[in-house]
Amino acid sequence: MMKRAAVVGMAATALILSACNQGGGSGAAATQGDMAMGAAEGAKVTVVEYASTTCAGCAAWNETVWPDFKAKYVDNNKVRFVFREFPTPPQDVAVAGFLIARCAGDDKYFEVVDHLMRAQTEMRNGVPPREILLRTAQAAGLSEAQFQECATDKAAVAALEQRIKQASAAGVTGTPTFMVNGQIVTDNSLSGLSASIDPLL
Repeated sequence: MMKRAAVVGMAATALILSACNQGGGSGAAATQGDMAMGAAEGAKVTVVEYASTTCAGCAAWNETVWPDFKAKYVDNNKVRFVFREFPTPPQDVAVAGFLIARCAGDDKYFEVVDHLMRAQTEMRNGVPPREILLRTAQAAGLSEAQFQECATDKAAVAALEQRIKQASAAGVTGTPTFMVNGQIVTDNSLSGLSASIDPLL
C-alpha cells in the first residue's frame, strides 16, 4: 500500500502530460480531506465509503444503492456520510479524477465523482481517459488550462498520498469498503448497511 501512495503523483502527471505531448485514521474519526454529506460532524452514526472512480464495484453501488441510501439516511441528516478516496487501477486515471473533483470545489465534488463513476462504461469501451477527464472538468466549470494545472498539482497529489496512507492504516485493502462507526461492514447492500446503522440511531 505504501507503494501505491508513492506512485500516484508520477502516474497522474504522466497521464496528463503524455496526452498533451500527443496533442490530445479510524473509519469514524474525521480526517483531513474528508468529503461529507448529511449530518454534521459528531453525529450518532458515521458511514464511511472508501472508493475509487475507476472501481467497477464502486460504480455499481453508486448507481444501484446510493440513491436509496441517500434518501433514507443522508438527505434527512440521519447519518454523516463520508467519502474517502482510495485510487484503484488504472491509478493515474483515478488520481486525476479525484484531483479534478477537488478543484471543482466542495459544492461540485460529489457531482464530479458521480460523473466519473458513470463514465466507466465509456472508458471500458475505448474512449480515451483524458477525453473523459477533460470533459468532466469542463462540465464542472474548469478550463483546459485549469484542468492541466489541477491534475498535476504536486501539493494536491501529496495530500492524496497522505489520505491513501491513512486508509491503509485503517485496514482498507480494496474498494468499495464501508465502515459504520469505524467497523467494516461487508454487506454493502441497502439492507446490509441498514442492519448495522439502524440499531445505532
